[in-house]
Amino acid sequence: MSEMILYSYWRSSAAYRVRIGLNLKALPYRQHSVHLLRDGGEQRSPAYRALNPQALVPTLQQGDLRLTQSLAILEYLDETQPTPPLLPPDAAGRARVRALAQLVACDIHPLNNLRVGQYLKAEYALEQGAVEDWMRHWMREGFTAMEAALAQSPATGLFCHGDTPTLADICLIPQLYNAHRFGLELAAFPTLAAIEARCLALPAFATASPENQPDAV
Repeated sequence: MSEMILYSYWRSSAAYRVRIGLNLKALPYRQHSVHLLRDGGEQRSPAYRALNPQALVPTLQQGDLRLTQSLAILEYLDETQPTPPLLPPDAAGRARVRALAQLVACDIHPLNNLRVGQYLKAEYALEQGAVEDWMRHWMREGFTAMEAALAQSPATGLFCHGDTPTLADICLIPQLYNAHRFGLELAAFPTLAAIEARCLALPAFATASPENQPDAV
């Protein structure tokens, strides 16, 4: 099997997700740092755009295969390396986990990522404090919905779905990292906090955390 190379940045939520998934499946990989701030953003360089035309991280390369978009990468890993599974065996369970994962990856995270913050500053002259208010608002909105969805469902166990981590937990933990980083008060989300504590106690999650990456500063 060809070596897997993960083009990553230590604080990228999307790259963080893929690191967790690779760790849960105990798949060896080599990281290649793409610094999102240095020199205007290394992701915008012609060399990196040749790998990923969106100029985003992560990209997973394995031989001639190049994969982008964290959820697509994680489902590829789950299909090619099915143990341990990141999705439940039943169709209803898979739909629930995907919905929870997409609540984060499609509805919360896109409004809070680096390029949105940069655009708000450049085009609307928002100060950093106002940008962070924006980020906290959309995280709070999304977490309120996710807390209710998890607290009301008998399918919630020790983790978002049952008693083993799934794609939903893989998406949730990086977003909670962002919430801590930007000072969002999380007292209203006890279910999320309990799941976070259980996840971070697992080596696969702890090893993937931003501060434990080789390019962390």
